[in-house]
Amino acid sequence: MNSAVAGRMAHGAITLGDHEFKMFRALIFEKSGISLHEGKKELLRTRLSSRLRARDLSSFKDYYDFIKNDKTDVELMGLLDAISTNLTSFFREINHFHFLEKKIIPQILARGSRTNDKALRCWSAGCSSGEEPYTIIFSLLENAEIKNSWDIKALATDISAEMLEKATSAVYTEEKIKTVPKGIIRKYFVKGTKDKEGLYRVRQEISRLVQFKRFNLMTENFPFKRKFDFIFCRNVMIYFDKPTQETLTSKYYNALAKGGYLMIGHSESLTGLEHQFKYVLPTIYQKSA
Repeated sequence: MNSAVAGRMAHGAITLGDHEFKMFRALIFEKSGISLHEGKKELLRTRLSSRLRARDLSSFKDYYDFIKNDKTDVELMGLLDAISTNLTSFFREINHFHFLEKKIIPQILARGSRTNDKALRCWSAGCSSGEEPYTIIFSLLENAEIKNSWDIKALATDISAEMLEKATSAVYTEEKIKTVPKGIIRKYFVKGTKDKEGLYRVRQEISRLVQFKRFNLMTENFPFKRKFDFIFCRNVMIYFDKPTQETLTSKYYNALAKGGYLMIGHSESLTGLEHQFKYVLPTIYQKSA
């Protein structure tokens, strides 16, 4: 780190001016749809300070110019990783998994009997470090008929390359799996030994059912060929403004099969948005069958 940067870091935080904040806010919204209001200025300054140190830069304006001139978009991904909040856990917001077990799976089985189509497709949008899509797979495999005779594939996407790397590794600490029932751990995890003691890896025959992919929800047209039976998009839309939420909700509707379900986070609601979904329960919506 050069002496000028080191001195400024030592004597206090680098200031994020109003003009610089507006530039970053516009860039972040353009690239990810995340809307940062004025109250997020200090959060942004704190999160980006580490990126300045990593790049040996002395001002936020220099960092902004660095991102704009980076043709590889590597630093843009670093920026988005830095501002992303990746709070997640196995079986988080458990009512969604109860609903999956009691309502969605029976409907999918009935559809399979009726059409002889035994392909099940689901999407974890905003999958973070992978706990959500793996929990979905565990829940599906607890149904014997689906486990034994259905073709299951889960798409799991996130904008954070760092989180996707963790998710793909499928390795979790003992602390991370404390919310997982012991029977599920025995069936679906391998316990580490020796230098891996205290770590648990999702069994390969389970992890291969999940395709992890970096994906920006602001993509104009979702490129998925087959419709999803259900979509989990939890605690993602809270970062977007109302027009962006409406656009995204419409794209989810189009990506779902008839009768498919959308699950959103407990701090979220489609109330006040224009959408085509039918309300089922708080945070659970259904596409018309």
